[in-house]
Amino acid sequence: MLTNNIGHHLMVRQAMIPRNLKPFPYICGNRMLSGYKPKSNVKDSYKILELEEGCSLDEIRNSYRSLAKKYHPDSGSTTADSEAFMKVEEAYRVVLSDVATKKKSIENNEEEEDQFKSKAPQHRHYLSFEGVGIGTPSQREKQYMQFRVDRATEQVLEYRKQRLESQYAVTDLMKAKDVRQSKKVKITQAVERLVEDLIQESMAKGDFDNLSGKGKPLQKFSDCPHIDPMTHNLNRILIDNGYQPEWILMQKEIRETIERLRKSIVGSRSKLGGPMTPYRQKQWNRICEQFTEDIRKLNKRIDNFNLVVPILSRQMVHFSADKEIVRAQKTYEALMENREASNSDTKENEEENVKRFGWKSSLFKWLNLTLK
Repeated sequence: MLTNNIGHHLMVRQAMIPRNLKPFPYICGNRMLSGYKPKSNVKDSYKILELEEGCSLDEIRNSYRSLAKKYHPDSGSTTADSEAFMKVEEAYRVVLSDVATKKKSIENNEEEEDQFKSKAPQHRHYLSFEGVGIGTPSQREKQYMQFRVDRATEQVLEYRKQRLESQYAVTDLMKAKDVRQSKKVKITQAVERLVEDLIQESMAKGDFDNLSGKGKPLQKFSDCPHIDPMTHNLNRILIDNGYQPEWILMQKEIRETIERLRKSIVGSRSKLGGPMTPYRQKQWNRICEQFTEDIRKLNKRIDNFNLVVPILSRQMVHFSADKEIVRAQKTYEALMENREASNSDTKENEEENVKRFGWKSSLFKWLNLTLK
C-alpha cells in the first residue's frame, strides 16, 4: 500500500510491478524505492571499469583501485577529476551488486537441483549395480553380490601371487649376495695365503737375517690409549721408509711449480731488458699468454688437491696470472735498481782508486816504455 501527497491510500497489486523490479530493503519517507538497474547501465559500468562480464572479484577491486588513484581529487595527479571518480565509484557499486546477484542465483539453482535429486523415487537406487546382471532389481542384486565375491577371490589370489614372487625375488637376491660375498672371501684368503707363502719363502732364503730388530717386538711409538697401536705402528713404518700421503706430494708439487713459473717469467723479462721495443713487447705478450695457460693448469691441480686434503685449513686458493705478472714486473724493476746501484758503487770505487794511485800507475807505464 502506498500513500500519495494528498493522503489517499493507493493499493498496488503485485501483478502491476514488473518482474525485473526489485525493491530495496529500505524505505525513504513514505515511498518504497526500487533498486532496478537497466542492463545497459550494468554494461556501461563494466566499460567504465575497463572490465568484461564474468570477471573475478579480485580483478574488479584491482581495476577500481587503479582508476581511483588516477581520478581521485586528493591523489595530486594530473588526471584527477571528481566527476570521473564519482562515475567510477558508482560503476564499482553496480558491478559488485551484479556479481552478488549472479552468485546468489547460481546458489539457488544448485539448491533446487539438490532438492530434486533427493526427491527421486527410492527404487532408482537399486537400478545401478555397476552394470552387472539382468532381470528384476532383486535378481540383479543377487548377481551383483556373486560378482563381488568372485572379484574379491581374484584379488586375494593376485595378492598371494605377488607375495610369493617378492619372496622368491628376495631369496634370489640373497643367493646372489652370498655368491659375491663368498667370491670376495675366497679372493681375500687367496691373497693372504700368497703373502704368507712369500714371507715364508723369504725367511727360508735368509732375507730377514740382516734386520737389526730380528726376534724383538715392535717398538711402541705412542702411549696414547685412544690410538690403535697396530695402525699407529704401520703409519710410523711407512713414514720412516719414505712413504708420504698423496695430498702432501701434491702440495709439494704445486709449490715447486709456482716457484719455477715465477723464476721463469722473471728471467724472461730480464732477457728482454728495457726499454721495450714493439718487437720485444710482442715477445713479452706471448710469454704472458703462455704463463697464463700454465697458471690455469696449476689451478686445476689445486682443485684436485683441495678434494683430497683431509684438513680444511690446509686447502689452497687459486693463483692469479695478472697478479703474478705484476709481481714479476716489480721483481725485475727491483733487480735493475740493485744492479744500477752496484754499478754506481763500482764506478765510484774505481774513480777513487785512480785518484789515489794515479801517479804510481803512470810511473810504471813510463818505466815499461823506457825499458823496452
